[in-house]
Amino acid sequence: MRNVWNTVISNIGVRSVNKVNGLFKSWGKIVPTYTMDLYSLEKFKKYKKDWSYPVNIRFQEPVIPEKEKPCSTFQAAMKVTLTLGQCFGLNPVQGIRGNEPAKLRFKFLSWRCAYTAISLLGQFTMAFVLFLSLFKESSSTVDTATTLLFYGFGFTTTILFLRIATKWPQLCMVIAKAESAEPNTDAKLNRKFNMVCVIILLLAFVEHGFSELHGISIALDCHPEKPLYETFIKGSFAWLFLFLPYNDFIGFLAHFFNIQCTFNWNFTDVFVICMSMYLTARLEQVNQRIIAAKDKNSPSSFWRTMREDYNRSVHLVRQVDKIIGGVVFISFASNLFFVCSQLLHTLAGGIKASPKCRSDLTADRRLFGGYEHSIYFVYSFLFLVIRSLAVSLTAAKVHAASIEPAHALYDVSSANYCVEVERFLDQIHGDTVALSGLQFFHVKRGLILTIAGTIVTYELVLMQFTGVSPASPEPG
Repeated sequence: MRNVWNTVISNIGVRSVNKVNGLFKSWGKIVPTYTMDLYSLEKFKKYKKDWSYPVNIRFQEPVIPEKEKPCSTFQAAMKVTLTLGQCFGLNPVQGIRGNEPAKLRFKFLSWRCAYTAISLLGQFTMAFVLFLSLFKESSSTVDTATTLLFYGFGFTTTILFLRIATKWPQLCMVIAKAESAEPNTDAKLNRKFNMVCVIILLLAFVEHGFSELHGISIALDCHPEKPLYETFIKGSFAWLFLFLPYNDFIGFLAHFFNIQCTFNWNFTDVFVICMSMYLTARLEQVNQRIIAAKDKNSPSSFWRTMREDYNRSVHLVRQVDKIIGGVVFISFASNLFFVCSQLLHTLAGGIKASPKCRSDLTADRRLFGGYEHSIYFVYSFLFLVIRSLAVSLTAAKVHAASIEPAHALYDVSSANYCVEVERFLDQIHGDTVALSGLQFFHVKRGLILTIAGTIVTYELVLMQFTGVSPASPEPG
C-alpha cells in the first residue's frame, strides 16, 4: 500500500492549497504510524509559488522523541560577560540580566551612564596629564610613550563600548529574531562564553598582579621607612604628581583608573572572542544541514531554503560587524603594539635580577629577590601572544565557516544540481563574510601570518631606535 501511495503522490502536480491539505490529511489517516520529513505542509505554505513540482514523500520509522534540550540564547550566554563589563563602565545598557531582548534599554540619564561618564573623565585626565609630562620632563622614554598609549587605548575602548551600548538593544532584537526562526542548537554556549571570560580575565589578573608586585618591591627596597601605599603610588604615577599634590584619595583614583584601563584592554579580546564564537555557531548550524543533505535527492526548494538560512546568518554577521568593528580594530591594534613593546623590554633587560636601590641596606626585602621585573615582562609577553592568537583564530573561524558550504555543494550529484545550487556557490565565492576592523582589514587565517611579519619588522625598527640588541641588554 505504501509503495502504491508513494507512486501516486510522486506523479501528482500540486497546484492548490486545498489539494495539498486533503492529500496530507488522507495520508495521515491511511498510514498513521509513519511520519513525513522535510516535505511537510509548512514547507508548501512557505513556497506557494512552487507547488507545480511533484511531491515526494520519504518514509521514516517512528522514533520515540527525546527530551528536548533547552536552547541557549545569545542574551543568556552574554549575561555574565556583559555584567563584568558594566562593573568597569563598559556597555551601560539596562536589562542585560534579563532574558527578554525587548526589555533592553539604553538611557543617557541613568546611573550606568553616569558611571561610564566618570570613567571617561578619569581615563582622559590620566592620558592628558601624562601627555603634558612629556613636555615637562627633559628625557621622555619609550616607557612613557607606551604608558600614554595604554591610557589612550583604555579611553578609546570605553568610548567604543558606549557607542555599542546605543545600538545594543536593536542588535539583540535582530539576533532574537534570527533565533526565533532558527533556534541555537549549541546548548553549551553559556558555558563556553563564561569559560572564555573567566580564563582570560583570571590570567589578566595574574599579569596585573605581577605588575603591581614589581612596584611594591621597588617601594620596599627604596623607601622601607615610608608608608608602603604612598611610596607605591608615587612610584607608579610619578608623572601625575608633577602637577598634583599627593593625597591618598588622588592616589586611589589614579590606581582605580589604571585598573579600569587594564580591564578594558583585556575585555576587548573577551568580547571579540565571544561574538566570534556565536556567529560561527550560527553559520555552522546551516553548514551541518547542508553537509547532511549533499548525498540525498533534494529538490530545488530545499536548496533555496538552505540559501535563505545562510543569507540570514550572513546578514547577522554583517549587522554585528557594523556595530563591533571599532572594538575589533582596537583589539588587534593594541595587541600588536603591546606584543612589540613587551618583547622589546624582554630583549632589552633579559631575564636577570634588578640591582638593589640602596646598597646600605643589607637585607633584601624584595619578594623575588629582584626578579619581579623580568617575571612580569616574560609572563606578559607570553600571555599577550596566546591571547592575540586566540582572538585571531576565533575571529577567523567566522570566515572559515562562511565558505565551508562550498565543499558540500561541489559534491552535489549532477542529477540534483540545479540553479539554486549554482546561485548558492556564486554567493559564497562572490561575498567576503568575516569580521573586520572598521573595514580596514578582514579577519582571516592569513591575517595571523601578516601580523607575525609586522611584529618582526617593527621589533627590528624599535631595537634600532632604542639601541637595544639581545647581545647588549642595557642600552649605553
